[in-house]
Amino acid sequence: MKPTLDGLFERATTFPDIDAKERLANLVGLDDQIARLSKILGLLINPSSLLQWAKTHHPQAAVLVDTVLRRPPLVVLAGDVGSGKTELAETIGDAVAREQRVSLTLLPLSLASRGDGRVGQMTQLISAAFDAAAEHATRYKSTGKTSGGVILLVDEADALAQSRESAQMHHEDRAGVNAFIRGIDRLANGRLPAAVIMCTNRLTALDPAIRRRAADVMTFGRPDDLQRTFVLQTRLAPLGFKATDIAALVATTGSRHENGAGFTFSDLTQRLIPAIVLDAYPDNAITASRALDIARSMSATPPFLDGHEFVRV
Repeated sequence: MKPTLDGLFERATTFPDIDAKERLANLVGLDDQIARLSKILGLLINPSSLLQWAKTHHPQAAVLVDTVLRRPPLVVLAGDVGSGKTELAETIGDAVAREQRVSLTLLPLSLASRGDGRVGQMTQLISAAFDAAAEHATRYKSTGKTSGGVILLVDEADALAQSRESAQMHHEDRAGVNAFIRGIDRLANGRLPAAVIMCTNRLTALDPAIRRRAADVMTFGRPDDLQRTFVLQTRLAPLGFKATDIAALVATTGSRHENGAGFTFSDLTQRLIPAIVLDAYPDNAITASRALDIARSMSATPPFLDGHEFVRV
């Protein structure tokens, strides 16, 4: 039986989307990654913009342009937990849709697509997901400026596309990786307005054939002092926190352990800030001294080990 879309994907999102725009704007310290990913996806979804650029600046560069446009429509976002890569992947479509003035659909692949281990099931599910993405993208295919496109998001990609070089890998998992590669190649060969974003904490765990197909591999790390300052200052300075108070929090949320890992973005925004608020609510005001005590009582999320090394950028 052909899998249903509800079984293949999490909640689909259509861009432009105001909520995605606000979430993307809250990603501090990722300006370079946002600009780079937006440009790559823009060319994959709307190649006519590159053709127009070449016509204006390099009219004799047809072979060069064709080389760029023939890249597989795959971008890998890799890095430590809580570094913002998944949030970026889920929201970047809004920036691309607005820049290219098109409609984009995000299809987040569900981990349920691994199936329950029955022979051929994982392959069928992955193939069906790429079929759905290709069918959706075909509606927008045009010889001129495209009117829309599709982004297929694969979070925790190493769970679906782990290296086939592993001796312990099950035959069904190998077949699933093969289906994944065929799906990427299908989108590329069809010149469809579609792109695949894969997020992973374990870049080396991805199959080499998939890594080779990536148009770009973007790495993400934990926020540095300036980035942590921005996150904390924008939220706490309006409460009367002084620069010295913010500096103390920045130092406390930095590296305090042998592994060298400071707080992640999600540690700051999903754990520390809410903890500070809830500690004072509903009877007291937030104070800098109490906020510092709370920060000192917390530990950063442990770094994710990729093989034997912590993924650094």
